[in-house]
Formats: sequence, structure tokens, C-alpha cells
Amino acid sequence: MNKQVIVRSACLALFVGLAGCATGPGGGSIYVPVGGDDRRSAPEPPRTDIPEEQDEQVWRKSEQPTVTEPDSPSTRAPSYRESGDQLPAAALTLVRDADQRLRQGDSAGAIARLERAQRIAPRSSEVYFKLAEAYVAGDNLGAAEQFTLKGLSLAGNDERMQRSGWLLLADIRRARGNVAGADQAEARASAL
Repeated sequence: MNKQVIVRSACLALFVGLAGCATGPGGGSIYVPVGGDDRRSAPEPPRTDIPEEQDEQVWRKSEQPTVTEPDSPSTRAPSYRESGDQLPAAALTLVRDADQRLRQGDSAGAIARLERAQRIAPRSSEVYFKLAEAYVAGDNLGAAEQFTLKGLSLAGNDERMQRSGWLLLADIRRARGNVAGADQAEARASAL
């Protein structure tokens, strides 16, 4: 019993000691009295991140400073991705397991496996297309269309993946009753 009292006393002393150390920015108290803020307003230090205004200079053509371009567009990598990420072995195993589950009629199990594969390879268009197929099997056509569109955005210049994605999107849109959208998706697939 004495040991418990000593431990409680030590914990209480530690808590009270730490509570007295609470300070806010600038060393002031973090506690505000009921009547308002008692902190004194100190002048703000001058900002160093804003450049001072400079007088506008007029340059002759021969005196103009040379400005170097960062990189010409031909040497710089494009801002979009050429293709989606390749599937790591772990994600590929999960996709194969999901395919097997879909063949057995277990769309919920397939979706769970494919969501894990998506976390492993979040920029792989193939995983998103497989997720769309699993959602079609689970009769969730809205989610299937969204995953197909995401997969298309990640397919890059891979014509094979783009073609399969547009055809998948056409099937999904036709099943949802969007015949015009399905025709547009098929036209995009045939243009590749």
C-alpha cells in the first residue's frame, strides 16, 4: 500500500511540474484569462522573405542582362507519365488471386485483394482496370466507371492499356444505359 501511495505522489508531482511548464510562442503563457488576452503586443520583426522594391531600370537592347532558360522543352522530361507503373511481384500475386476469386464468383474477395494491390502499386492502370471489372461483377457500375477513368488517366502512352480501358468503359457505360457515352468510348478505342 505504501508503494502505491509513493507512486501516486511521484506521478502527481511530475504532472504538476509539467503543467507549470506550459508556455506559448514567444515564451508567454498559453492560458488566457476570462477577460481576454493578457499578452503584450510586441512589434513584428521585419520580414526578410519579401524583396525590397527596386527602381525600375530601363535597359538598352545591347545592355539587357542575359536570362538563361531553365531547360528547353526538348531536353526536359514531359510533365505527364509515359505509362503506368509496372506491377511489383506482390501486386501481381494479388491480381492473380483476385482473378481466381472472380472466376469463382467472389467479387467482394476479389475487390479486397485488388484494393491491397492498389496500395502496393497506386499508379498502375492495370490494377484500376481489374478493380473496375470486379465492381462490374459486384454490380456496382458507378464505381466501376470511376476506376476505369482513373486507370485511363494512368495508362499514359501505352496503347494496349488505353484500348482495353476504353473498351471496358464502353461496356460499363452501355450497361448503365449511357449509349452515347459508350459510343464515344468505342470511338476512342478504335482511334488508337
